[in-house]
Formats: sequence, structure tokens, C-alpha cells
Amino acid sequence: MGRISRFYVAAAILVGSVVLAAFLISLAPEPDSRELPAQIPFAQTGRIVAGSGPIPVYGAGTVRPGAEVDIAPQVGGKVVWVDPGFKSGGRVQAGQTIFRIEEADYQHQLRVVEADLAARQAALLEAEEKAVIARAEYTRFADRQGVTDSASTASPLALREPQLKAAQAALKRDEARIANANLALSRTRITAPFDGVVRDESVDAGQILHAGQSVGRIFAADAVEVVVPLSDAESSLIPGLWELQAGDTRRQVSARVIARYGDGSYTWDGYVDRGEASLDEQTRTIDVIVRVPDPLSAGVPLDGSAAIGGNPPLLVGEFVQVQIRGIALENYYRVPRAALQPGNEVWVVNEGGVVSIVPVRVVQRADDEVYVIGNLEAGRAVITGGMQYVTSGMRVLTGDDSLQ
Repeated sequence: MGRISRFYVAAAILVGSVVLAAFLISLAPEPDSRELPAQIPFAQTGRIVAGSGPIPVYGAGTVRPGAEVDIAPQVGGKVVWVDPGFKSGGRVQAGQTIFRIEEADYQHQLRVVEADLAARQAALLEAEEKAVIARAEYTRFADRQGVTDSASTASPLALREPQLKAAQAALKRDEARIANANLALSRTRITAPFDGVVRDESVDAGQILHAGQSVGRIFAADAVEVVVPLSDAESSLIPGLWELQAGDTRRQVSARVIARYGDGSYTWDGYVDRGEASLDEQTRTIDVIVRVPDPLSAGVPLDGSAAIGGNPPLLVGEFVQVQIRGIALENYYRVPRAALQPGNEVWVVNEGGVVSIVPVRVVQRADDEVYVIGNLEAGRAVITGGMQYVTSGMRVLTGDDSLQ
């Protein structure tokens, strides 16, 4: 078979195959046509909860002492004794002697002024006696001269009145010197001004100190303060903030301080003591002062379990979270924080999965939820994820079977 013959055979086979395929296709049944279902997006949702009671105001700050003083002697001298408890971290009580300065020099000074005082007392007695004699002599002289009013015509010097006043003044001066000497002697014992904790100290027996030389610091143990910077919107939720007076415990706004220690969190009860009457120049926030009484008492664990080494006190310098009892509003709601959309609006899923966009006013933001006011309904679902944008009236699917 020649080349041309083979070409004709291959062409015949190709044509036959095409004809056979066309015949088979023509015998296939027509497919059924139907419309595709509408694509409804799926959205993650949370629930709207009706608010009740006071709105908490959240903040954070660093614990600082309510009162703190430098310890410095008022007189100089050599330190002869230091209380073993006067060490960094040690606790002292009001009036407790924490160290002593050598008393000998001040005792000698006291004896000197006591001797001067005795001499002044004798001088005063002598001056009084001389004044009595001078008056008696002048009275007899006036009688011989026939003067009826001898007291008005007598010279004060003749009656020795200036000498008497000088002796009296000298006595008072030495009495004051006695008081000063006793005061200086008493100040050789340096005492704690209040119940407190020693922050630091730098004094030892044998050390020579000068008056006014700082040798340590003590902070009060009765209370500590937490400075909580808040925005003006947050501070406006604290009832009567600007009527609060420092130290006035009759009008209190309760607060709670939370600190981490080890693997747990612990709380202490406190109250809002006052608000600073100025804005922070850097952050433009208002400093609200929360006072915590008895910070050295053990904190209450949030989870109810105690630490292995015992519950801790509230430590000065610790960074803590603060929750303040705010005002109680009517008709407010709590929604998941993820449900708050840009522009302060929430996307509400109504019956049938229909979405409506509701603008709200944000009252307070917490870690996981937001307190808002708006035309909402408790129990409704709000979109928290799965959607980048929505339009009013569009339909979505959710995890709730009743909305599918």
C-alpha cells in the first residue's frame, strides 16, 4: 500500500469517528435547568443584654503611699543605738523609738541652764524684797513731807520697779532656755511619726549625724492611694466626683483594686477620695485618687483560692486595675465589644435574619463588652464577626437555628 492509500484510510477513520461522536451526542437527553439558590452570608453574633445597676468605671494606676516622710534628727550627735526593726521593709508603730543620739552633751546643757535658772530665781527674790523695802521707805518719806498721794508722785526708779521687771524677764528667759534644753534632750530619741513601713534607711550605731540629715523614709501603713487617669467621659460617670473632699469619709464612692500576684489576682476594697482639679498636660486626662484603707491586710483572691505562700498585701509601687462604682442610668444595654462598628453603630439581626443598622451612644468600654444607649432590644442578636459591611434589609445566616 502506497503512501496515498494510507492517507485515505486514516482520513476515513477520522471522519467516521467524528460522525459517530455526533450521532451519540444527538441521542443524549437534554439536562434539566433550574435556578441557583441565593447566596446568604453567614455572620457571627452575640446578644444584647439589658443593663441594670451602676455602670462600672474601669481604670488602672500605680499604688503610692498615702503619707510618706523623711526621717531626720532635729539635733546632731553620735548615734548610740538603732532599733533592729528599723530596716528597709520593717514595720514601725507611732511613737516607737527607732534610734537614739548620745544624750551627754544635752544633759550638760540642761544642767547649766538649770543652774542659771536657780540664780535668776534668787535674784528675783532679792529684787522683790528690795522693791518692797523701797516702797516702804518712800511711803514714810512722803508722810513726813505731807504728800497725800505718794504712789502717783513716786519715781519708778525709786521704787525699784525697773530692776524688778528686769529680774522677772531674766527668770522667764532662763525658763525658756530650760524648756529648749529639755526639748533638745528629748529629741535625742527619734521616734516614728505614725504606724508605717520603712522604705529605706541609712543609719548605724557610731555614725555622726547633723540636724536635718535624712537617714531614711517611712510611709504610712493605714492607707495607700492609686492615681487613676480617666477621660472626661469616664470621670463624668463617677457620682458627685467634684463634691468629694479629701479625707471626708461621709460621702464615699466605692471602688475595688485588683492586683496580680503569682498565678492569681487579689482584690482590696477602697473608695474615691477626690479628683484632681486639673488636666494632665500630656495625656489630657483627669487624675482620680482612689484610697485603699489597711493595704497591709491580705487581699481577697478573685478565684477563691489562696496563694501557696499566703495572700499578699497591696504593695506600694504595684500597677493595679481599678473598678469604680459609677452612676446608674436607665435604659442602657451591654453588647459584645466586637459588635461596636466604626461610627458607633451596631448591626442588629432581627427576625428572619434581616439586618438593621442602629446608631448608639457609647457610655463605657470594658475589656469584653460595651455599655451603650440606643434604640435596641434586649435579647436580639448583633453581628460580631464574619461580615465586613452590611446594608439595612439584607439577610444573613447565624448560628441560631431560629434565624436560619
